[in-house]
Amino acid sequence: MDKVFWRDPYRTSLNTVVNTVDSVDVTLRETVFFAFSGGQESDTGTIGGIEVVDARVSSNSITYTLKTVPPFTPGDVVEVKIDWERRYRLMRLHFAAEIVLVLVSRAVPVIERIGAHISETKSRIDFLLDQPITRWLPEIELEANAIIESDREINSAFSDEVAERRYWEIVGFGRAPCSGTHIRTTGEIGPVCLSRKNIGKGKERIEIVLAPDDRLRT
Repeated sequence: MDKVFWRDPYRTSLNTVVNTVDSVDVTLRETVFFAFSGGQESDTGTIGGIEVVDARVSSNSITYTLKTVPPFTPGDVVEVKIDWERRYRLMRLHFAAEIVLVLVSRAVPVIERIGAHISETKSRIDFLLDQPITRWLPEIELEANAIIESDREINSAFSDEVAERRYWEIVGFGRAPCSGTHIRTTGEIGPVCLSRKNIGKGKERIEIVLAPDDRLRT
């Protein structure tokens, strides 16, 4: 499957060929519809005008579950459309989390990341740490917003195209493996706010939200 959302994460629709249909489950030749991976939630949208209720990675393909059995069959051409506003917020909150993760790892070398989740309202990162992370948060938030405001270019590419391993890089700041969808520059994120939650003994969570006056950037 050609995952167009990697080379063009700003594309919101395309016409493509149906590969398989199994009741409400379909696969496609190519797609702009991202499926849950690396903590980033799936896109929402339609295939052939029918709502997609689930998207899941299977090997190097993606299986989409539709709300109803489709009228189309393998070989037919269908239009795939995604909710752009949701995708864009996911991309921005995703990369805000990437920036925060780098800064936390530098500020607290003994910390260990144990989970992450990116939704359209907030992103969160979970850590193992035997003390509250609160003391570091103001400086991390300040540094994160400085990087965002500097509008740094974000490079995203394959480290291994056959295995579909990808990475992001900001020259002079950091590089990390990541298979999500990425914005072009840090400035697109807009100001962010960080907060701390305790999620159990020895576990800390940082939640990241876009500034309250957030507006869709296009």
